[in-house]
Amino acid sequence: MTIASDHTAMILSRADHGDSTILRLQGVLDAVSAANVRPMLDALLAEERNNVVLELSELRLIDSTGVGTIVALYKQMRRRGGQVTVVGLRDQPLAVFRLLQLDRALAAAG
Repeated sequence: MTIASDHTAMILSRADHGDSTILRLQGVLDAVSAANVRPMLDALLAEERNNVVLELSELRLIDSTGVGTIVALYKQMRRRGGQVTVVGLRDQPLAVFRLLQLDRALAAAG
Protein backbone atom coordinates (compact mmCIF):
# COMPACT_ATOMS: atom_id res chain seq x y z
CA MET A 1 0.00 0.00 0.00
CA THR A 2 1.41 3.41 -0.96
CA ILE A 3 0.17 6.57 0.73
CA ALA A 4 1.21 9.78 -0.97
CA SER A 5 0.62 13.49 -0.67
CA ASP A 6 2.22 16.45 -2.37
CA HIS A 7 5.35 16.32 -0.20
CA THR A 8 5.51 12.86 1.35
CA ALA A 9 5.16 9.24 0.42
CA MET A 10 4.68 6.29 2.74
CA ILE A 11 4.90 2.70 1.59
CA LEU A 12 3.35 0.25 4.01
CA SER A 13 3.47 -3.51 3.73
CA ARG A 14 2.20 -6.24 6.03
CA ALA A 15 3.29 -9.84 6.42
CA ASP A 16 1.71 -12.26 8.88
CA HIS A 17 3.83 -15.13 10.19
CA GLY A 18 1.93 -17.32 12.64
CA ASP A 19 0.90 -15.09 15.53
CA SER A 20 3.35 -12.34 14.52
CA THR A 21 2.81 -9.49 12.09
CA ILE A 22 5.60 -7.51 10.48
CA LEU A 23 4.71 -4.03 9.27
CA ARG A 24 7.32 -2.41 7.08
CA LEU A 25 7.06 1.38 6.87
CA GLN A 26 9.08 3.18 4.22
CA GLY A 27 9.37 6.89 3.55
CA VAL A 28 7.83 9.51 5.82
CA LEU A 29 5.52 8.97 8.79
CA ASP A 30 3.99 12.38 9.43
CA ALA A 31 0.59 13.94 10.09
CA VAL A 32 -0.55 13.25 6.53
CA SER A 33 0.58 9.63 6.23
CA ALA A 34 -0.21 8.68 9.86
CA ALA A 35 -3.90 9.32 9.26
CA ASN A 36 -3.77 6.72 6.49
CA VAL A 37 -1.68 4.23 8.51
CA ARG A 38 -4.08 4.14 11.45
CA PRO A 39 -6.73 1.96 9.73
CA MET A 40 -4.14 -0.80 9.24
CA LEU A 41 -3.07 -0.53 12.87
CA ASP A 42 -6.72 -0.64 13.96
CA ALA A 43 -7.16 -3.78 11.85
CA LEU A 44 -4.28 -5.45 13.72
CA LEU A 45 -6.01 -4.72 17.00
CA ALA A 46 -9.38 -5.90 15.71
CA GLU A 47 -7.77 -9.14 14.48
CA GLU A 48 -6.19 -9.56 17.93
CA ARG A 49 -2.66 -9.83 16.58
CA ASN A 50 -0.50 -10.06 19.71
CA ASN A 51 3.02 -9.63 18.36
CA VAL A 52 3.65 -6.72 16.01
CA VAL A 53 7.08 -5.87 14.66
CA LEU A 54 7.46 -2.44 13.06
CA GLU A 55 10.33 -2.62 10.57
CA LEU A 56 11.54 0.96 10.13
CA SER A 57 14.92 0.60 8.41
CA GLU A 58 13.60 2.49 5.37
CA LEU A 59 11.72 5.15 7.31
CA ARG A 60 13.43 8.44 6.42
CA LEU A 61 11.49 10.86 8.61
CA ILE A 62 9.06 10.76 11.52
CA ASP A 63 7.27 13.67 13.18
CA SER A 64 5.36 13.94 16.45
CA THR A 65 2.16 12.60 14.88
CA GLY A 66 4.02 9.57 13.59
CA VAL A 67 5.55 8.95 17.01
CA GLY A 68 2.12 9.34 18.60
CA THR A 69 0.69 6.76 16.22
CA ILE A 70 3.34 4.20 17.19
CA VAL A 71 3.00 4.97 20.91
CA ALA A 72 -0.80 4.61 20.71
CA LEU A 73 -0.43 1.18 19.10
CA TYR A 74 2.11 0.20 21.76
CA LYS A 75 -0.21 1.25 24.61
CA GLN A 76 -3.24 -0.53 23.16
CA MET A 77 -1.27 -3.70 22.56
CA ARG A 78 0.23 -3.67 26.07
CA ARG A 79 -3.21 -3.21 27.64
CA ARG A 80 -4.31 -6.52 26.18
CA GLY A 81 -1.06 -8.37 26.76
CA GLY A 82 0.42 -7.92 23.29
CA GLN A 83 3.81 -6.64 22.25
CA VAL A 84 5.09 -4.07 19.76
CA THR A 85 8.75 -4.12 18.81
CA VAL A 86 10.50 -1.56 16.62
CA VAL A 87 13.47 -2.72 14.56
CA GLY A 88 15.76 -1.07 12.03
CA LEU A 89 15.73 2.45 13.42
CA ARG A 90 18.35 4.72 11.89
CA ASP A 91 19.06 8.34 11.01
CA GLN A 92 16.39 10.90 11.98
CA PRO A 93 13.84 8.36 13.32
CA LEU A 94 16.52 6.84 15.57
CA ALA A 95 17.49 10.29 16.87
CA VAL A 96 13.84 11.06 17.68
CA PHE A 97 13.33 7.72 19.47
CA ARG A 98 16.51 8.27 21.49
CA LEU A 99 15.55 11.84 22.38
CA LEU A 100 12.18 10.65 23.66
CA GLN A 101 13.76 7.55 25.23
CA LEU A 102 11.39 5.36 23.26
CA ASP A 103 14.27 3.23 22.04
CA ARG A 104 14.41 1.68 25.51
CA ALA A 105 10.75 0.64 25.55
CA LEU A 106 10.14 -0.22 21.92
CA ALA A 107 13.39 -1.12 20.17
CA ALA A 108 14.56 -4.72 19.99
CA ALA A 109 17.86 -5.52 21.60
CA GLY A 110 20.68 -5.71 19.17
